[in-house]
Amino acid sequence: MAKLIPVDPFDCVVFGATGDLALRKLMPALYHRWRDGQIPASSRIVGAARAALSADEYRAMAREKYQAFFPDDPIDEKTWKGFAERLAYCELDAGDAGSNWADLSALLDPASGKKRMFYFALPPSIYGDVAANIARAGLKTPQTAVVLEKPIGFDLASARAINDAVGRSFEERQVFRIDHYLGKETVQNLLILRFANAIFEPLWNANVIDHVQISVNESIGAGGRASYYDKSGALRDMVQNHLMQLLCLVAMEPPLELAADVVRDEKIKVLRALRPFTAATVKENSVRGQYRAGVIDGRPAPGYEEELGRKSDTETFVALKAHIDNWRWAGVPFYLRTGKRMSARRSDIVIQFKNVAHSIVGPEAGALHPVRLVIRLQPDEGVKLMLMTKDPGPGGMRLKYVPLNLSYAETFTRRYPDAYERLLMAVVRGDLALFMRRDEVEAAWAWVDDILQAWSDEAVKLYPYTAGSDGPAQSAMLLDRDGREWFDET
Repeated sequence: MAKLIPVDPFDCVVFGATGDLALRKLMPALYHRWRDGQIPASSRIVGAARAALSADEYRAMAREKYQAFFPDDPIDEKTWKGFAERLAYCELDAGDAGSNWADLSALLDPASGKKRMFYFALPPSIYGDVAANIARAGLKTPQTAVVLEKPIGFDLASARAINDAVGRSFEERQVFRIDHYLGKETVQNLLILRFANAIFEPLWNANVIDHVQISVNESIGAGGRASYYDKSGALRDMVQNHLMQLLCLVAMEPPLELAADVVRDEKIKVLRALRPFTAATVKENSVRGQYRAGVIDGRPAPGYEEELGRKSDTETFVALKAHIDNWRWAGVPFYLRTGKRMSARRSDIVIQFKNVAHSIVGPEAGALHPVRLVIRLQPDEGVKLMLMTKDPGPGGMRLKYVPLNLSYAETFTRRYPDAYERLLMAVVRGDLALFMRRDEVEAAWAWVDDILQAWSDEAVKLYPYTAGSDGPAQSAMLLDRDGREWFDET
């Protein structure tokens, strides 16, 4: 059984501490790490935001939100008391150089050798200002790390501007660009599955693999985020970061070791090998969609424009047929799909192998299906290898398509840290392997910018789909033209 190893003492400042990200994800993650004994008692956690709150009021807010978000995880009073004693609050406008930076400094340990983590749960447009204010206030030490939430920018130009601005105050080794998908157990396991099992790596290429599918489907809509979401859309919000990172881990060449820059060097090669979308290819190889009113889990679900309160041409669904132009993947399509208000919350990677060259059984035995490796990222994390086998019993040869199933919940019964918990502890340890390097972010934006430009140049149509469905019919047609179909089994 894996052992949780305590990290060194650290100070953590969460800017935007009264926001949804901080209260829903970050404070619970830090509490869980405290509860499991991974955070030393000499560590400090400071919530910083513009709201006029006392430390006790913020602790009460954090507790109330924890109980709301984790109703099945009752708080142990002694454990929470210990966590709350380490939790402070500072009224501060992080984007304002004239704000209460001296008050924040007074809450931090002056020991220069102690790790300091500043988490920017803030709009990316002010990342540069906040980084400069940290340095200007004398809070930057050689052991300081800044954590930047996605999205890093709105396009390639804005991503470069943000990276330049943060880079004027902090070295690249101090900048942790977070994508919580990289903290998921099944995502990390991709590298081990590929490179630690001799049966897979020799087959992980265009000679044997027919195609790859990567789906990140959400059943929720834009809801209260509709105004923000309308400025980005599914391509910017999900493809540029989450799906691109999954694509890189599936397609990258074997790294020499799991050191941060060795892994990231291989990922950037994948991004640079992606075939650009052009005006000539964008209509054939991409689908844009937007959900209309429908039903999800037996309950009415409003349409996107109803949630937004006005008409919009922003896509809430996108499907792409991508190609990686290198020796390993020449001719293998990568189908990417993400959308809101889909039939179910489900994130899968499907590696579909080519059919056997010749069937040794007749059609009366049943349909012959290709081998599929299905990696379920959420929910019900696990790995399934779909194989053909003989259906037992008399009466001749009958074929059955069955899974060899590795369920994480059944195999690993202990609760392990979730994505944010794992990534926060990786920041404290200074492990950059699970975070995006500057050139990765910018290479992904360069590819996405080509799609956005081609969509604009060709006035690519926005197709409606009903909430609770699996996206517009044109998404299925994207694969049907190639004689393939989306793998949507639960």
